[in-house]
Amino acid sequence: MAVVSNGTTIIDAGALGSGVPTGKMILIKTLTASSSATLSFVHGASSVVFDDTYDKYVFKFINMHPATNEAYFTFNMSLDTGSNYNVVKTTTFFRANHPEAGSNGSLAYRTGDDLAQSASFQRLSAQIGNGNDESTSGYLTIFNPSSTVFQKHFMAQSNAYQIGNEHTNNSHIAGYGNTTSAIDAIQFKMHSGNTDSGVIKLYGIGG
Repeated sequence: MAVVSNGTTIIDAGALGSGVPTGKMILIKTLTASSSATLSFVHGASSVVFDDTYDKYVFKFINMHPATNEAYFTFNMSLDTGSNYNVVKTTTFFRANHPEAGSNGSLAYRTGDDLAQSASFQRLSAQIGNGNDESTSGYLTIFNPSSTVFQKHFMAQSNAYQIGNEHTNNSHIAGYGNTTSAIDAIQFKMHSGNTDSGVIKLYGIGG
């Protein structure tokens, strides 16, 4: 029988627990964009933990604002601590949108935003304008990135204020990195131009 104190397993079947609080989100690292070309979380660098310490990791991206108009917010994964961000992925992407005018809302699969065995950066948002009030926010969850047995599953959701007819765009993205090698770094960037401002927080979730 396990002995648990304040959500942390102290002893389980005679063995000492890892000290990782079960089911709790533990903030690991915060990065703040300031005209940034890329924002990278690399295991073992700058206090970043991205290994088997946690079963899953969540990135929360908050008000990511592009310097370039009509930019998409994107991410990719690395197998070599950030030397290359080029993991082959197969993904899905659908989104709901609704304009401020209140007409012509839609829900659609976006074939131009998904990937099929591609090492390209995956889009996490609709196009974002670079007006002062335009940005995207959302989250990305990656499961068991350090596994050397299974492919690397991930899911994401974002909401963006889109240029043009002033739409709200709610995007749903999921897929897998088609590799059994451990993922040890994640990089975010706009597909065109820099990220003018915004915050990304990395959390670990145990249990």
